[in-house]
Formats: sequence, structure tokens, C-alpha cells
Amino acid sequence: MSGHSKWATIKRKKGVTDAKRGALFTKLGNQIAIAARGGTDPNLNSALAMVIEKAKAANMPMSNIERSIQRVKDKSAAQLEEITYEGYGPGGIAVIVEVATDNKNRTYPEVRLAFTKHGGHLADPGSVAFQFAHKGIIRVKGTGEDLQLKAIEAGADDIYEEPETGETVIYSPANELAKVRSALIEAGLEIVEAQIGYEPNAIIKIEEADTARKVINLMNALEDIEEATNTYTNFDIPEDINI
Repeated sequence: MSGHSKWATIKRKKGVTDAKRGALFTKLGNQIAIAARGGTDPNLNSALAMVIEKAKAANMPMSNIERSIQRVKDKSAAQLEEITYEGYGPGGIAVIVEVATDNKNRTYPEVRLAFTKHGGHLADPGSVAFQFAHKGIIRVKGTGEDLQLKAIEAGADDIYEEPETGETVIYSPANELAKVRSALIEAGLEIVEAQIGYEPNAIIKIEEADTARKVINLMNALEDIEEATNTYTNFDIPEDINI
């Protein structure tokens, strides 16, 4: 395995909490609206099907999902733009932030402030992304050897178990995401979400509690930006570090 960031686990647990107060629904709605540009029928648009899958796992009401899909047909609705920001945080961690916004002049200062307020800074495009591999990222319910064998047979590149969430993260080549996802479903696995994202090539271990707290504060601040759809980083925090 290249590296599975601790943030992926923390973000998943945070997302479950956010869904209860509705914060996650705005992010998911934006992702659905963007995916629907490729077609509003999830049976013909695998990208849309995967985002809907993620939304359902977060208990997003079907009415919200359908409303988000219809945004692509509403000519009066503000058009969303996808932008990727790159930066560095405390301890030298690398960070990628994907946003979907209808006003980049509003969103960019928010992203920049989150970085500078929490000991980081934005970087030039491409100066961070080379530290990650573009991958298909599939999250399934359950753990264990039998699940891992099914994932390998389905074409998984990397596999990482998350005991904290009771889920397993499966990485695939980006261009084979839909194929691997279908094979996992056929194998009887329950998909929580599937998307194209970033897997770090190497992990930075954060050994100091103060730095660890700063890292978590930065990532939470970025994740709390309403237009941020995904955040990726390359840190790990040992279990004995109290944050």
C-alpha cells in the first residue's frame, strides 16, 4: 500500500455527525448537481449513481437528491465551478481541497484563511498533487479476510481496514472504478461510497500532540467550508498521541 491517511477515517466519522445536522447535504447536493451534467439518469451515468449511493448512505432524503439533479435543468440556477486548491499544513503535511462553488471570489479567501489561520499556506497548482496518486476510492461496510479476498478478486490495488468505522477502503485504478465497484456489488459487498480521489504516495507521521491538534484543526476548518466537496492529505497520527 502507498498510504492511507488517518484523515480519511476521521473525515468519515465526522461526516456521519455532519449528516445529522445537515451540513453534509449541501456538499452532497453540489456533487450530485455536478455529476448530473453527464446525464440525469443514474442508470446511464455511473458518476451520478455513485454520488447518489454516497448520499443515501448519509441518509439524505430522496427529495433533496432529486432537487439537486434538477438543478442541471434549471437555467436560472447559479452554475457550479469545480476548483482544486493545493497547500501545506503544520508538520509539512500536503493537502488537496476540491470545491464546487458558484462564486470563486468568495470561496478562495475562505480556503486561504483556513490555511493561514491554522499554520498552513496555499501552494501553486501542481506543487502538492504530485505527492498523490489519482485513484478510485471505494468504501464498503465490513472488514475481514473474506472481504479482502473478494476485493482482490474484484481488481483492488490497495486495501485498508478501518476498525473505528467498521468499514474497508478499497483503492482501484482511476479508470477502473466503475468496473471494480460493479464486481464488489456482484460479490455481495455493501458499497458506502465510490469516487475518484487521491491516495497519498507516502505518509507523514505526526509525533507531537501540539502539531497533531493543529493538523486536525486545519483539516476540520477546510472540511467545514460549505463549498468544499472533498479534502485529502497525507498524515498519520499514532494511537498513543492524545489529541
